[in-house]
Amino acid sequence: MIAIDPEAAGGPDVLVPVERPVPRPGQGEVLIRVKAAGVNRPDVLQRKGHYPPPPGAPSILGLEIAGTVVAVGEGADASMLAQPVCALVAGGGYAEYCVAPAGQCLPVPPAISMIEAAALPETVFTVWSNLFERAYAMEGDAVLVHGGTSGIGTTAILLGKLFDLTVIVTCGSDEKCARATELGVDHAINYKTQDFVEEVKRIAGGKGVQAVLDMVGGDYVARNLACLADDGRHVTIAVQGGVKAEINLVEVMRRRLTLTGSTLRARDVTFKALVADELRRNVWPHVAEGRLRPVIDSVFPLAEAAKAHARMDGGDHVGKIVLEIA
Repeated sequence: MIAIDPEAAGGPDVLVPVERPVPRPGQGEVLIRVKAAGVNRPDVLQRKGHYPPPPGAPSILGLEIAGTVVAVGEGADASMLAQPVCALVAGGGYAEYCVAPAGQCLPVPPAISMIEAAALPETVFTVWSNLFERAYAMEGDAVLVHGGTSGIGTTAILLGKLFDLTVIVTCGSDEKCARATELGVDHAINYKTQDFVEEVKRIAGGKGVQAVLDMVGGDYVARNLACLADDGRHVTIAVQGGVKAEINLVEVMRRRLTLTGSTLRARDVTFKALVADELRRNVWPHVAEGRLRPVIDSVFPLAEAAKAHARMDGGDHVGKIVLEIA
């Protein structure tokens, strides 16, 4: 099969098509003929040599796919054969075939395309497990999400609308703020021209938000805590701005704040299957009815994975970048 499996770390130019053996599904796994694969920030980090795949995962890039099940391993449900699915995987997505744990597969309903389906798993699993589970966001809550036009940000906006959250996002330009507004966000803040702490306080009537979903880390953490209401929850899912933060612990105690975080890729199959089951029950009905569709920025053929990564590196994208596989 053709795959993107760089032999060395580097820029987008290391992403060239190569031949690799078609994988075989193991216990509880299925083999998927891939039609599309989502491009995500962890793929970029792996390409640069900063995020090696977890033990047992393939070195081929790609954390989310959509396609058709063509083989099932021992213990997997044989009725999945020939079914269209999308799946969260620990690696291997940038290829014509990919193995996925059966429990991490979700059906692709007629309401969405394979391109759209491939853009869902990574961000929906991430936002659901962190904003709705770890941060306990519930109907009526106000939440702050950084990177409002990223894949995570646009997914948070869409899920927030479906589950009656007031969503506030930060973006790096007026144009991106306008795009987030078009997607239905309640408030968009240009962090380059506005103090997002002051803006959040103004929007929230001085009370703050119930949750922050943070992909920045670094000196944003203390500023995020200042945005939280009493008993607020701060969830870190990436550290693009730095791995260390200085915070006032007295404020944490006085206002009963919760600081937590998670990574998804290294979690075990059991946990991811549990998240998939929650998505199947709570989110997938909206997908099946066409009420939840990912925001697609651009689509590139697999052979042009380098161009897809260059697009992500440039930072101008809004929503998801997807690779299409013939």
